[in-house]
Amino acid sequence: MPYSEILSMAFKNIRANMLRSVLTLLIIAFGIMALVGILTAIDAIAFSLSDNLSNLGANSFSIERKWSDVKSNRRGKQQKEAEAVTYKQAMEFKERFDFPAKVAIGCNGTSTSTVKFGDKKTNPNVTFNGADENFMDVKGVEIAVGRNFSKIEVESGAPVAVIGPDIVKILFDGKNEKALDQIIAVNAQRYRVVGIMATKGSSMNESSDRKVYAPLINVKALFGAGDDKDYFLMVAVQDATAMDGAQSEATGLFRQIRGLRPGEEDDFELFASDGIVAILKENTVTLRLAAVAIGLMTLLGAAIGLMNIMLVSVTERTREIGISKALGATRRSIMLQFLTEAIAICQIGGLVGIFLGILIGNIMTFVLGGTFLIPWLWMLLGFTLCMVVGMVSGFYPAMKAARLDPIESLRYE
Repeated sequence: MPYSEILSMAFKNIRANMLRSVLTLLIIAFGIMALVGILTAIDAIAFSLSDNLSNLGANSFSIERKWSDVKSNRRGKQQKEAEAVTYKQAMEFKERFDFPAKVAIGCNGTSTSTVKFGDKKTNPNVTFNGADENFMDVKGVEIAVGRNFSKIEVESGAPVAVIGPDIVKILFDGKNEKALDQIIAVNAQRYRVVGIMATKGSSMNESSDRKVYAPLINVKALFGAGDDKDYFLMVAVQDATAMDGAQSEATGLFRQIRGLRPGEEDDFELFASDGIVAILKENTVTLRLAAVAIGLMTLLGAAIGLMNIMLVSVTERTREIGISKALGATRRSIMLQFLTEAIAICQIGGLVGIFLGILIGNIMTFVLGGTFLIPWLWMLLGFTLCMVVGMVSGFYPAMKAARLDPIESLRYE
């Protein structure tokens, strides 16, 4: 018997017992819906959180010189404190770092600056630092009004500045629009305000709102251009899960730039801010396993119910099976017919469940502030599980139907 005819007969029997088939496939659908829905919501929320954490700098790390003594391989002696990271080394790293990441360079100017505008001035407790065009993005500094430095301004050392909201409160009565394009004096140096940072608050006794940033070359010229001037690098990877690879590659490259020999200890340190991302990855793995366990338990119940329905169907159709065998149907064709029915019911239920799962998962994501996601992997998992459930649930009833004696089946009432 051609398989197309077997498939046609299977769907005909499903339609003949529509209510029972619908109830059975709904059990399958709810199991797949629970599985796909929860996994979709977890993935969408995780991607959204990862993106938000990336904006806060949680996918970044910095490279700075090591402040402790560095051991030498020469007769166990100790070298002096690690040399400063020079401007040349920082620029070479930025140019050579070949990884899907953004590299920023910054330098510390002074934390005792005074900012003036007209007859108003701040206390001498303003931090004045240098930054390149990538610094704000990598550092996670949000520009509330105005803009960041351009690459041309950074390379030319243009007298422009991005200031914190505390300075706007003191000099411009808290009016950001009033501060834009105004000329301020930072330690007697004149700068045009091109941007105002968003309020970030204080941490570690340091206020992020009481800072002024100027182009790197400008601050470099003011506070020393020698090799003793210390610069620091910041690297923001595009994918937070690639932090380990980025750090490994950055370490190898910077060792070359610093001229360290094989076996010689690093004279610089990497400070990563990926702790939150690591916790997020660990928790989402646990949540996914829990979701799979819930979905499998639901599908186990559905498989038992489907097997029971198929056994009842075999009993009800005993005489039909006897007639089919009497007309020449083989054991294989009878078995394929019942197995096809079970798989078809499961796959239809799976399609319904996947659709509902994607819908409910993304509704949950939208409510929790995530982004829309089509979970191709979980859709494939749903189809695969439905196929397995259909084969497992339908195999025994199909075998039972195939082994029925045609004479006894024809006598069955």
